[in-house]
Amino acid sequence: MAEEEAKKTVEAETPPPTTPPQDPPPPPAVEEEKEVAPPPPPPPAAAPETEKIPEASEEKPIEERPSEGGRKDRDMQLTRVETEKKMSLVKAWEENEKCKADNKQLSYIQSDTLFLQEKLEKKKAEYAEKMKNKIAMIHKEAEEKKAMVEAQRGEAVLKAEEMAAKYRATGKPPKKLLGLF
Repeated sequence: MAEEEAKKTVEAETPPPTTPPQDPPPPPAVEEEKEVAPPPPPPPAAAPETEKIPEASEEKPIEERPSEGGRKDRDMQLTRVETEKKMSLVKAWEENEKCKADNKQLSYIQSDTLFLQEKLEKKKAEYAEKMKNKIAMIHKEAEEKKAMVEAQRGEAVLKAEEMAAKYRATGKPPKKLLGLF
């Protein structure tokens, strides 16, 4: 530190040159061009299938990056813009394909559901028809049984009337009187 203070005092004591400099110093952009370091190598991936693609939102926008100037910096920015553009196109394509797959799956599910609903409606209609037929058969059988019972009753009444006429004609009483004996 003492040396720095000594240099400052020596520089302060020496008068500035009276003649203006003829050539201005070279622009700092030329010097910075030499200082630009190449981009770091990509990290080794464990498996090439699971390689993550950096998204444009993860990187800083170009306006926020410090301006380094120079042709190389401009080229790097252009390549960065191109890769961002490619990445956004790939991302848009991927989203489009996902949407297509979802729509295809949804339409398959809807068509399958519609098919199952139609099948269910058909089975329901067939079952309703079977039940109507069964009910009609039951009613038919009930009517037949009712007719048979009425016919048997009619026959029993006729038989009773014939027996009563016979007993009246002969004058003998029936052997079984109302089933009491």
